Amino acid sequence: MQPKPILPPRLVSGATVALVAPSGPLLERDDLTRAREMVEAMGYQSRLMPHADRVYGYLAGRDDERIADLNAALTAADVDAVWCIRGGEGMNRIVHRLDFDGFARRPKPVIGFSDITVLLLSLWTRTGVVTFHGPMARSPMPNFQRWHFDRVLTTLGVPGTLGRPAPAPEVLVPTAGRIFPLHGGTATGRLVGGNLTLLQALIGTPYFPDLTGAILFLEDVNESVYRIDRILAHLRLAGGLDGLAGVAIGRFTDVGSNTGLGLDEVLDTYFGPLNIPVAVGFPFGHIDDQWTLPIGVEAELDADRGELRLLEAAVR
Repeated sequence: MQPKPILPPRLVSGATVALVAPSGPLLERDDLTRAREMVEAMGYQSRLMPHADRVYGYLAGRDDERIADLNAALTAADVDAVWCIRGGEGMNRIVHRLDFDGFARRPKPVIGFSDITVLLLSLWTRTGVVTFHGPMARSPMPNFQRWHFDRVLTTLGVPGTLGRPAPAPEVLVPTAGRIFPLHGGTATGRLVGGNLTLLQALIGTPYFPDLTGAILFLEDVNESVYRIDRILAHLRLAGGLDGLAGVAIGRFTDVGSNTGLGLDEVLDTYFGPLNIPVAVGFPFGHIDDQWTLPIGVEAELDADRGELRLLEAAVR
């Protein structure tokens, strides 16, 4: 079973947000400026970690530099949240060097997605502190994405259906896009997941989460259907699909296929026999306007209605 979640403090006006690049290098020099400006426009103070602008091949600096920035941000008493500027590649090179004990002593929101899945899942698995699968700090913040970010991480961080604002009582729907059931029904469980490729990369390590009774959420980008098939096969062989309560599939963007099989057919191959609720098309992943999903929080999936409801707050 997943541990009882430890809720980090909510973000408040004036909070200090550390900006880190623990994986790939920034794509443009302006990314640093955009990240700082966005954080400050949201009412927070930004703190750019010293090595965030480094480049070492396909990494944002050498391993020692990246883990130094990350551990300093995770454990600093005067840092209120850690927000990643980019994913890319490289978090799995340094995950074993994370200061889990130091982070557990001072829990704080940690935000990002894609390669940052390794960071989010390892912190949740080793400490029980809720982490946040959400937009990168350098990304634009459209209204829907900002509202949802605030709803989960600030004074709006209360239980309710994920989606856009609606009059009370809360009956909320997702942002534009079709969500459809592969298998209907409802389920409750802790939200756990992230990028499918990076979840696979944790199999057999101390950082792979216990998915028993979980609502597993998945997204990915630039993966051919046959590769997604192979990853899901590995996950099934490793027992990762055993005991799931439900599955929420986000966006699999830029998917290529010349196999004659569609993504829905492959998803159904692995999730269909489980006889649990599965819905496809939720707004998270490598898209411009996405939800912020708290890892470790109890949630309810209604596959027929295409809804995902938080049953408890994600911050305190």
